[in-house]
Amino acid sequence: MPTTVRVLTSLEAHILENLAPDVFDNPVDSRWTAEFFADPQHHLAVALDGEAVVGMASGVRYVHPDKPPELFINEVGVSAAYQGQGLGRRLMDTLLDHARTLGCVAAWTLTEPDNAVARRLYASVGGEEETCQIFVVPLEGPA
Repeated sequence: MPTTVRVLTSLEAHILENLAPDVFDNPVDSRWTAEFFADPQHHLAVALDGEAVVGMASGVRYVHPDKPPELFINEVGVSAAYQGQGLGRRLMDTLLDHARTLGCVAAWTLTEPDNAVARRLYASVGGEEETCQIFVVPLEGPA
């Protein structure tokens, strides 16, 4: 059976119970999964080999008072055994097509300068590389 790629609906969170290794950075937490799917602005494309999730691409649709809707692509992950088969590209294409149906006028993401695989993936779907500096503000622990 060929690997299928599609966007999950809010009623399909249970599909994430059958994950191949290394699709997500950490184990999936049922509390956060429920919160993710309860928010209609969160979107998750998955690659399925049978019933196993072997890849994913997540994004958040957002609007701002002075800008039309855009999609922030949060993460793309493909299990090591499935890398090099074009699944990252298929996941991105599926998520970007979905963003268009949501009225998004652009999509954007961030990656590290030394992540050549991610940079090639994002360029392959039409991404234009720009220079910026990211700041992470920890919200736990001493201020």
